[in-house]
Amino acid sequence: MENSSTPKLSACILFVLSAILGPGTVVALFLFLYAGSPNLVNLKLSEPALLCVDALLCFAFFIQHSSMIRKSFRRWVTRLLPAHYDNAFFAIASGIVLLVLLLLWQESTHTLLSFQNSGWWFFRALFFLSLSGFAWCFWALGFLDPFGLKPFLNHLRGIPRKPPSFIIRGPYRWVRHPVYFFQIVIIWSTPHLTSDRFLFNVLWSTWIVIATVFEERDLRTSFGDAYTEYQSKVPMLIPCRLRPIR
Repeated sequence: MENSSTPKLSACILFVLSAILGPGTVVALFLFLYAGSPNLVNLKLSEPALLCVDALLCFAFFIQHSSMIRKSFRRWVTRLLPAHYDNAFFAIASGIVLLVLLLLWQESTHTLLSFQNSGWWFFRALFFLSLSGFAWCFWALGFLDPFGLKPFLNHLRGIPRKPPSFIIRGPYRWVRHPVYFFQIVIIWSTPHLTSDRFLFNVLWSTWIVIATVFEERDLRTSFGDAYTEYQSKVPMLIPCRLRPIR
């Protein structure tokens, strides 16, 4: 139930924060994956200690993101905030926790694997190709939706909120979760693998796969037989067919 007495100033602040933190922290994450940690806060820890800190930062993000995306949490939020604020609230909270992770990340000096020459160019090309695929997914979803901006704009225009519709287009014709697929490829597209980056890659890849399984359950609940039929025709995470579904 919407609260019509919510101050307009608070709504504007929430909108601006969502517009900045949502896309901004995604860009910051990609810069981190491409160039490594900014190493702004060096705690001068031993190798095991810094890996423990990095793991705790990852788990903090996983817990925040996975708990807040659940429908039960979204229902609780709508008791406190108007319904058109919930996606923006989620984007702001996720952005803050992700920003803390990136700023406090401890970089290891222990190199596990490093490619030069053609190997270096291969991984850089794979990174940018996967980044293009990630952008393609956002186009297919509708760019304003992931950060909760579209519900805001529709509310300001007086457009009533509609239930989510099940539409298959773009990369979703090849794989059910292309965002996660491209994200995993981007994560591993590095020519220089240090201990901290290997830890990041393993933890995030594992979390993405687990999150995908839970999201499948929610999507079946939301879209019923339509999604079940979609599951039978399109692979979950790894595209394995040349021709897309129609």
